[in-house]
Amino acid sequence: MNLAVFDLDGTITRHDTLFPYVWGFLKRRPWRCPGLLFVLPTLVQFALKRADHGQLKSALIRATLRGCTRAEIDAWTARFVPNLLAHGLFADALDRIAAHCAQGDRLVLMSASTDLYVPAIARELGFAEVVCTGVRWNGDRLSGELTTPNRRGAEKAHCLRDLRAHHPGLATTAYGNARSDLEHLRLADKAVLVNGTGRARREAARDGIACVDWR
Repeated sequence: MNLAVFDLDGTITRHDTLFPYVWGFLKRRPWRCPGLLFVLPTLVQFALKRADHGQLKSALIRATLRGCTRAEIDAWTARFVPNLLAHGLFADALDRIAAHCAQGDRLVLMSASTDLYVPAIARELGFAEVVCTGVRWNGDRLSGELTTPNRRGAEKAHCLRDLRAHHPGLATTAYGNARSDLEHLRLADKAVLVNGTGRARREAARDGIACVDWR
C-alpha cells in the first residue's frame, strides 16, 4: 500500500470550486449578492500583494455566507457536490483514483478549498483522508474566518510532511496542477503535474516531475 495524495481544484476538477460554490448559493438567495461588494477592499489588497489567498478566501466567505445556518450550508453542499461530480471532473482523474483504489493505496485529498464541501467530495470519491482549509462557525452559524492556515504552497508541503510522518514506510505519489503545488510535489516519491502552465511545466521538468494532460 502507498499514499496517493491528490489536489482538488484543477487536478480532479476542471475549475476552481470555491467561487462556483458561493455563487450557486447566492443565486438561490439573491438578497445576499450585495455582500460581494465587501470583498472589493481585500481584492484590491490582493492585487497589490498586500493580502494573500487565505485572506481573500475568508473575505469572500464572510461577505457572502456569514450568518448562514449549518442546515442551509449542508443543504446547499448536498446539491452542489453531486452536480460537480457529474459535470465538473476530469475523466482521467477519476481513472487515476480508481487505479490507486485497485492497488489498495490510501487516498488523501489535500486541497486549499474549504471544509464546507471538500469532505463531502472526498467521501463520494472514496478518499480515506482529507486535508483542507477550515472555516470557523459560531455555534450553528457560519462566521467565515479560517481556522487553519490556507492549505496552499508551503503549507501544503508542511501537510505532506505530516502525512508521511503519520504513515511511515509508505511511498507517496502526489498530484497537483499549479505552480504553487510544486512545493509539495517535490517532496513526494513520485509526482505528477496535471495540466500545468508552461512555466510550471518547465520548473517541474527541472525537478524531474512528470507532466501530463488530463481530460
